[in-house]
Amino acid sequence: MEIIGSIIKGAINLKGALTSEPNHLDTQQKVLEQLLKTASETDFGKKYGFERILKSKDVQKEFASKVPYFDYHQLLEQWWHRVIDGEENVTWPGSPDYFALSSGTTGKKSKRIPVTNEMIESIRSAGIKQVEALSNFDLPASFFEKEIMMLGSSTDLQEKDGHLEGEISGISASNIPFWFEGFYKPGKEIAQIDDWDRRVQRIAEKAKDWDIGALSGIPSWMELMLQKVIEYHNAETIHDIWPNLQVYTSGGVAFAPYEKSFNNLLEDPITVIDTYLASEGFIAYQERPETDAMKLITDNGVYFEFVPFQSEFINQDGSLKQDAPSITLAEVKTDQDYVLLMSTVSGAWRYIIGDTIEFTDVARAEIRITGRTKFFLNVVGSQLSVNKMNAALREIEEKFDLEIPEFTLSATRINDEFHHHWYLGTETSVENFVLAEALDEVLKKTNKNYKVARNKALKGIKVTTVPSSTFSEWSGSQKKKGGQVKMERVMSEEKFAEWEAFVSENISN
Repeated sequence: MEIIGSIIKGAINLKGALTSEPNHLDTQQKVLEQLLKTASETDFGKKYGFERILKSKDVQKEFASKVPYFDYHQLLEQWWHRVIDGEENVTWPGSPDYFALSSGTTGKKSKRIPVTNEMIESIRSAGIKQVEALSNFDLPASFFEKEIMMLGSSTDLQEKDGHLEGEISGISASNIPFWFEGFYKPGKEIAQIDDWDRRVQRIAEKAKDWDIGALSGIPSWMELMLQKVIEYHNAETIHDIWPNLQVYTSGGVAFAPYEKSFNNLLEDPITVIDTYLASEGFIAYQERPETDAMKLITDNGVYFEFVPFQSEFINQDGSLKQDAPSITLAEVKTDQDYVLLMSTVSGAWRYIIGDTIEFTDVARAEIRITGRTKFFLNVVGSQLSVNKMNAALREIEEKFDLEIPEFTLSATRINDEFHHHWYLGTETSVENFVLAEALDEVLKKTNKNYKVARNKALKGIKVTTVPSSTFSEWSGSQKKKGGQVKMERVMSEEKFAEWEAFVSENISN
C-alpha cells in the first residue's frame, strides 16, 4: 500500500468529516457585511455610503438599492482606471499587487482586473476546499501520490508600474503553496514559457518523466496538449504515456461539447470534475460525484446576487438594464437562468461577470453555467442560449455519430432575410444542408421561442463545417492562444465577417 497516499487521503477524509456545511444564507450576509466594512473608507465606499448601508435594517436590500450594476467597462471608466494608474483606496483599501489580463471571448484588447492579496488567499482557500472534496470521490490512496498537470497561461508575469500582470491561471500558479510544488507539473521552468506552442512542445518532450494522476485546464487547450503528447510519442492514447491518469478538473466552459472527442484520447475512463475559476475570483467547484453541478463558494470573500435572465432585463448588446431586479441567494429557484453578479475582495461591486447560471439544488447552492449574456442569440425572437445550443449539438452528434467540440454562429442576412449561420468544427462526410435541416428540427422541437421565430422572421439555418483546429488557429490569430481563452459562441455581424475571411484564407491555404 502507498503509505504517503494513504496518509494524505486519510487526512482529507478526516478534515471533511470534521468540517460542517456552512449555512449559505448566513455566510453570504456575513461576507457582504465584511466587504462593506473593509471598503467603507475607500472612495467607492464613501460615494455609495457603505457605513449607512451597514446601519440599515436590511443590509442586502439596502446595498442593492444604493449601488448600481457595473460591467467591466463601466467600472473601468468610472473607477478602475484610477487603480490601474496607481491610486490607492479607490474601490478597495491600498492598491493591488496583480492585475489579471482577460480578453475574455470578445475583443482583442485585454481587460485589466485588479487581483488583491485577499483575492490570492481566496483563490488558494477555494483550491483547498476543492482538494478536500476529493474525499467524496472514489479515488484510491495511490492517486494522492501522483503529479498534477496544470495547463494554464504562462507564469512569467510582466512587471508594469509596480505591479505584475498575467492571466489569472498564471497568477494562481505562480502563488501555489510550497508544499504543492512537488506535485505541480509542468513545473516552474516550463510554465514560464509564454509561447503556447513552444510550451506544449516542452511538455511533450518531458511527458514520460512524469507520473501524472490529474489534469487541470480548459478543455479545448487540454485536448490539443494531449494530442501533441500522444503524437510526439507515437502512442495510441494518453494512458500509454500516463497510465495512472484518473482525474480531469475541467473549467471555464461546459465540458459536454468536448466529452466525446476528449474520451477518444483515453484508454480508460477518468473522473471529470468541474470548476468555475474566473479572472474575478474562484466561484464554484464540483463537490460530489452524483452531479456535474458545482457548489457556489459562499464563505470566501465573494458576495453573489442574481438577475433573472429575461429579455426585458437585457439590452440588445447583452448588457444589463439598471432597473432590472436583483435577488439574493435566499430567493433563487431552480430551472431559471440568472445573470450572475459579484462583489469581491478585489474591489468589484455588483459586477456583471457576463455568465448566466442556473441552480440545480438551492439548498446546496449548486449551479451550472448555462451561457454568456452576450452569447444569447435573440435576433427576431429566437431566444437561444449557449446551453440550448450545446444541447442541440449533442443530439446532432448522436444522430450522425460525430464529434463537434467547437462551434460558432451569427444571425446573418441572406437575400435580405435573417438566417442563423453555424460553423461546426467537425470531420464528416455528411453534407452541410443535411446537418442544417437536422439542427433546425432539433431546435424547433426543443425550443418554443425558436419555433415561433422560424415561422416568422427567421428564415432558416445555414451550416458550414470546418476542421476543429480552425477554431484554435483563429484564437491564435487573435493573440489569444492557450490559457483562459474561450471561443466566441455567438458573434456580431462585424466579428463574423472577420471570422469568415479568416476561415476562407485558412482553408484555402
